[in-house]
Amino acid sequence: MKNVLSLIIKRCSASLVTVCVISIIIFIGVELLPGDVAETVLGQSATPETVEAFRKELKLDLPAHVRYVAWLKEFVHGDFGTSLANGRPVSELISWRLANTLFLAVSTSVIAIPLAILLGMAAAFYRNSLFDKMISIITLSFISFPEFFVAYIFISILSVQLNLFPSLSVIDPKMGLADRLYTILLPSLTLTCVVTAHMMRQTRAAIINVLASAYIEMAELKGITRLKIIIHHAFPNSLSPVINVIAVNIAYLVVGVVIVEVVFVYPGLGQLLVDSVAKRDLPVVQAAGLIFSLVYIFLNLLADIFSMLSNPRLRQSNIQ
Repeated sequence: MKNVLSLIIKRCSASLVTVCVISIIIFIGVELLPGDVAETVLGQSATPETVEAFRKELKLDLPAHVRYVAWLKEFVHGDFGTSLANGRPVSELISWRLANTLFLAVSTSVIAIPLAILLGMAAAFYRNSLFDKMISIITLSFISFPEFFVAYIFISILSVQLNLFPSLSVIDPKMGLADRLYTILLPSLTLTCVVTAHMMRQTRAAIINVLASAYIEMAELKGITRLKIIIHHAFPNSLSPVINVIAVNIAYLVVGVVIVEVVFVYPGLGQLLVDSVAKRDLPVVQAAGLIFSLVYIFLNLLADIFSMLSNPRLRQSNIQ
């Protein structure tokens, strides 16, 4: 138990260092954006005195490292700054948008994860059959297509031609759960097709790899049916890679949905990030970028921990 705890502490320490490095990259990336932020916000008609006063208000006259330390300290205390576009606290802008992004991610995960695992187990059970080949073709097709292409196909068929679902996923805080689920069905379906393909193929490959083990051959010699072997023996011992790919795809659902949110005009954090970049609203860009990074790193950390707990061999290899 002490060894496992030591490994978890090491993983947490490495994640913390990664967060610090990413925060530096985000800050430097924003600093390297062309043009002057004060002039962009105030417009070309602003006088030099007004621009200089606004720069002091934004603390742009201070050295970069001083502003970075101040920004990181405020971020840790929950103060994300004030939006340059509308003067509202960034935390107010981000909280509702982040909740919408998480709602879309959770809704998609509830459908995609069980579907991917069932399809992966079925493809492994019917390995090299027509069903397996058809599933592989379909999943490879969804992996190959970019998200916006899949989104526009669904909009064209399900929204424009069949008029079953709205083409724009515009929601507001007053909507009920049923209305929200109906409104986000198209973006959720788009994301489901993409992430299910990745998780299903990884599940299939992991189970097939375990099926080549000696204890599986012994179970077959004992007369245990192939379905029971896959459910009770192969799948539990292939959880480590499956957990990893599930965590990565959940992280993608939170972090990588920018394109899907823009296509469906979904009021999530990705849409806010795109709008803020266009407006040069740097406090929002920095806060959103770091929040995305924290979510991605946290989910990968959970994947590492659960992989170690589900596979004793990983714990032994790390200890040695």
